[in-house]
Amino acid sequence: MKYEIICIGSACKDVFFSTPEGKVIDTPEDLMAQKKIEFELGAKYKIATRYEALGGCAANVACGLSKLGIKTACYSHIGDDHIAEWIKGELDKNKVDTNLITQEKDYLSDLSAIIVDEKSGDRIIFSNQKVNTKLSIKEDELIDTKWLFIGDLEGDWEKKLDNIVGIAEKKDIKIAINPRFSNIHENPEKVIDIIAKTEILFLNKDESIEVISKYDLGISKEDLNDEETLIKQLQKINSKIAVITDGIRGAWLYDGKDLIHEDARVVKAVDSTGAGDSFNSAFLAAYLKEKDLSECLKWGIINSASVVEQYGAIEGLLDIQSIIK
Repeated sequence: MKYEIICIGSACKDVFFSTPEGKVIDTPEDLMAQKKIEFELGAKYKIATRYEALGGCAANVACGLSKLGIKTACYSHIGDDHIAEWIKGELDKNKVDTNLITQEKDYLSDLSAIIVDEKSGDRIIFSNQKVNTKLSIKEDELIDTKWLFIGDLEGDWEKKLDNIVGIAEKKDIKIAINPRFSNIHENPEKVIDIIAKTEILFLNKDESIEVISKYDLGISKEDLNDEETLIKQLQKINSKIAVITDGIRGAWLYDGKDLIHEDARVVKAVDSTGAGDSFNSAFLAAYLKEKDLSECLKWGIINSASVVEQYGAIEGLLDIQSIIK
């Protein structure tokens, strides 16, 4: 096989603006948005520094896997502007194969503006992913691999998911997936259908609540807020391994037999943007190296703890020597 895994989804530039000015509000009554941040409408806030980094789920996960010694390609669609060349250059620096990245003439590459709350390190992402809607799925480009990782898909994403799963089933390729909240909210039935055909499912807690609230309406509001209930219900959908992450509370895994929890590492978080993608990449790297599931969970936690100490999803990624010391 040419690749061990191909990561499908977005590749973009992230621009970070860090500020202490936002007011964080607890909203526990809203299970899918239990904290919010507010700014005065019409106000102007000064930003002391800004930071730019490679972003996009497929690009982030591909870089994390490559850093851990996994032969990886990024399957994405970008524009024909100067940002496009910068994106490819950043992927090349991280030893990610870019031969499966295509460009769209007369389109700008995708860009995200990210507001980071300096007090907590948490963030809000404003994402423009217009060119990523043009991504097309071509069978001859996805068959030379053992695994596919599916990240954020835009445009006619339901058709793209069907095409990817059809190729995987035809060629006996395994799938790991991290469906995005927007996809789950728009068509939970399609996401649930695809989950049933995957090897590994990654979701954060909010995404898990959204899926399960659509899948099994008999679960109480209290149980929806319980990770053990959520992850067992997710695994019932038929993903072989279900993983839930929940920030500072750590991560849970269930494979139908064993329920495993790993606490988060206590670090000073600067920016939480890359936490999920760095977790996914390290978990997958450990799994592809045939580590046991508890070790896979630990790799994910360690990698994500390192990444949140830096701005962006790439700077803090660990190599194998660093992750196992």
